[in-house]
Amino acid sequence: MRVASPVKTQIHLREHFPPPPHQTKFSSSLKPPQTASASATAKPFPPNGRRILPSTAGLMDIDPDDVFRDDEDDAENDPLQERQSSKELVVFLVDASPKMFNITCPGEDRENASHFHVAVSCVAQSIKIQIINRPYDEIAICFFNTREKKNLQDLNGVYVFNVAEREHLDSLTARFIKEFDRVEESFSKVIGSEYGIIPGSRDNSLYNALWVAQALLRKGSAKTAEKRILLLTNEDDPFGSIKGVTKLDMTRTTLQRAKDAQDLGITIELLPLSSPNEEFNVSLFYADLIGLDGDELAQFMPLAGERFEDMNKQLRKRMFKKRRVRRISFMIAGGLSIELNTYALIRPTVPAKVTWLDSVTNLPLKAERSLICADTGAIVKDPIKRFQTYKNEDITFTIDELSEIKRVSTGNLRLLGFKPLSCLKDYHNLKPPLFVCPSDEEVMGSTCIFIALHRSMIRLKRFAVAFYGSSSRPQLVGLIAQEEIIDSGGQIEPPGMHMIYLPYSDDIRPIEELHADNSGVPSATDDQIQKAAALVKRVDLKDFSVCQFSNPVLQSHYALVQAMALDEDEMPEIVDETLPDEEGMARPGIAKALEEFKICVYGENYDEEDEKAAHAKAGKKRKQFTEEAVNKGAYYDWGKLADDGKLKDLTVQELKYYLTANKLTVAGKKEALISRILTHMGK
Repeated sequence: MRVASPVKTQIHLREHFPPPPHQTKFSSSLKPPQTASASATAKPFPPNGRRILPSTAGLMDIDPDDVFRDDEDDAENDPLQERQSSKELVVFLVDASPKMFNITCPGEDRENASHFHVAVSCVAQSIKIQIINRPYDEIAICFFNTREKKNLQDLNGVYVFNVAEREHLDSLTARFIKEFDRVEESFSKVIGSEYGIIPGSRDNSLYNALWVAQALLRKGSAKTAEKRILLLTNEDDPFGSIKGVTKLDMTRTTLQRAKDAQDLGITIELLPLSSPNEEFNVSLFYADLIGLDGDELAQFMPLAGERFEDMNKQLRKRMFKKRRVRRISFMIAGGLSIELNTYALIRPTVPAKVTWLDSVTNLPLKAERSLICADTGAIVKDPIKRFQTYKNEDITFTIDELSEIKRVSTGNLRLLGFKPLSCLKDYHNLKPPLFVCPSDEEVMGSTCIFIALHRSMIRLKRFAVAFYGSSSRPQLVGLIAQEEIIDSGGQIEPPGMHMIYLPYSDDIRPIEELHADNSGVPSATDDQIQKAAALVKRVDLKDFSVCQFSNPVLQSHYALVQAMALDEDEMPEIVDETLPDEEGMARPGIAKALEEFKICVYGENYDEEDEKAAHAKAGKKRKQFTEEAVNKGAYYDWGKLADDGKLKDLTVQELKYYLTANKLTVAGKKEALISRILTHMGK
């Protein structure tokens, strides 16, 4: 197939992001992990534009125990109420009272660091990670108990930190992070610290701070955004210096302000800072503010310490929204088809795509594509056509016709049959599978059919074989039903089906056929097997998980991006956790097991013999190479070549003949080699 008019093209570069899923409720708990369910509740009369499956009324009784029903299912509820949160809005409330500066604690970089420095460093590290993890989230940083005030409500003792031409609650930028990193240098001069609540004063800076934070979080809806207030302070009793009715009144109004914020869907979280000699007593005031009692109160301080450490040491990693990949049609038999939603449970993480920017404005480039005729040089405006010569005649095709000719699959899922689960092997899973669950958005009754199929496959221990794939790569897939797993903490595994991609026939190559003749392969003795088993037992990792180790390449990539964006002189240190644990391998038990295994397999004098053999082999190879260079270099008149300036016409390998024959260094580029030869010849 050839193009009718040969053209030159310019590719249009653009990054496409999938739209957020329309997640609503459905009458079954068949849903992806930790996501809102994805289809509408069945109603007697569906809206226009939806198809109703025939004979689905009798299937409504297949779930008499309501195994697949959500606890929150209510026909009167608006299905959009359960839409998954699309972003996170966070307000950091940092206490700036003199007590935060007076009390110090041991720090990593210095002997003693103030609690204010610890809190600001924690927030700075958190937002540096957040701009990578969740770049679309929005934050605001407020200091309370301050001398100066800066907030939309003009309340005393609250200072909202932001940069010029930026809203108080907005997405993170490199400029915001760089200026916040320098906030401590000018804090006392620009913002200042002040006691917020003192006897005889009616100003309540904590109340004002909660009011300002609640006003900032009015942006966006609680249905589409998760809203949080993170409070960092070392004062466990903000009204401790006040007595009598005034204290009771201030406590009551502050708690009521916090309750009003929580009623609006705002979560208030406390990050307490304990003094070196005195632990933060959360039960004095903040237990009532954030709603702690019983076991939660006893476990709060240990968990808060762990979370504070996690905020400082969390990984640079990109967080992806739990969203639907696509909706597909599942054709069962006899014209019966249902709708399914597919979800990606696990995917490899790679650095972001390269975005081309304008060198002057630093804005993303928008490339345009033009088709230019190779014969006339004119811009081709008509739709491009292709042709195929057949019997001395050019048969033209349009792009749509070619696409239809090449189409093998419609992209739908078509059921072929069922096979026992024993026929499915682990090595049949070639790439990450998809998780599928039903959707009633387009086809009413899909959930009922899916439940019946799901229960039957589990009862009969079968998996479904189906035909699926794109137009250019059709493939057989296996649908494996998964039961719901619940423990005391909630749902561990959701009910649904995993769609795995089955291999083609030539994807499986039996190892036995490749190594059928094992006559020349040595076999391990019983003693060697025992020594190997003892070594493996010694170095076996308990409760191993790949999630325990970060990807050093990605961590280095994000650290480099951060250093460039923030104009940092030094790149943050990255610890490669995939390197061998030399300290652990040197422990006596492991070292002894390793030595016994090595002696059992290779013998007593393996190291010495191996070293001697390596030196002898290297010496022999070096001598052979030198003799070859001397012989080949004798064919050249090096003095005449140097005088005529023709050394530059020789190849690098030819120049190395002279250097090797005269025992000179052969490293460097061609110009360096020529200069080294001329110096040796005294020219």
